Amino acid sequence: MNQRIAIAVSPTGARKTRQDHPNLPLTPEQIAREAARCLEAGACLLHLHVRRPDSSHSLEVDDYRAAMLAVQRAVGDRMLIQITTEAMGKYTPAQQMQVVRSLRPEAVSVALRELFCEEAAVATSAEFFAWMHQEHIIPQLILYSANEVRDYLELRKRGAIPDDRHWVLFVLGSYSAERPATAADLLPFVNCWMGESAIPWAVCAFGQNEAACVTAALTLGGHARVGFENNVFLPGGSSASYNHELVAVVSETAQGLGFARADADTLRDWFQ
Repeated sequence: MNQRIAIAVSPTGARKTRQDHPNLPLTPEQIAREAARCLEAGACLLHLHVRRPDSSHSLEVDDYRAAMLAVQRAVGDRMLIQITTEAMGKYTPAQQMQVVRSLRPEAVSVALRELFCEEAAVATSAEFFAWMHQEHIIPQLILYSANEVRDYLELRKRGAIPDDRHWVLFVLGSYSAERPATAADLLPFVNCWMGESAIPWAVCAFGQNEAACVTAALTLGGHARVGFENNVFLPGGSSASYNHELVAVVSETAQGLGFARADADTLRDWFQ
């Protein structure tokens, strides 16, 4: 599996505005155009955030459907569309799970800390994960610390998370961090992860060291997610004009390291 590198892109996120970057894609049409550019640059998965008409974060089914349709028109089935269930303080766990049940997307990202937030939530969230497994929806669990990696491993031992057909994302840094993430921030995650080679993992990183962080991940057997959600800077420090420039950096790095890029069908095969 490590011979091919999956590159995902998160072009919008839930927090940034046009004041953060003038080319941040917000509407379905803008996101679709960005998806097409990123596909050509080497991305095989679109991590999709959608917005309300006032540009605020949304998990509304109609907002998702409009964006998903626009993206599918632009790229067909050549990219996986991974919706997010990020709450942003606006949505309950029940609402987060309901949007997935309503849309039945091909893939979804779920923050462990949001759905397994307390012991009382484990049974309900476990049933949700079992349903996704049955429906062949590909979940990616978002892990923000080494402690959350340990929590994830324990939940798998308990059977609350199935043992296959999912992957994880290690998040380096945060929106509120005073310094950008560094490649060294990956080490605690990897140390906890040793021995879990059957489950793919990827990295995203906040700040201008994004390229260095994902390069470290590639050399250690992981995959990459880049994009304006986490970073707008190219390795030299200049601002990228569009998301596909960040994708191209990772694509060229992977090829330079001797890895082939995974396409969408390859990614689907991993989770069959």
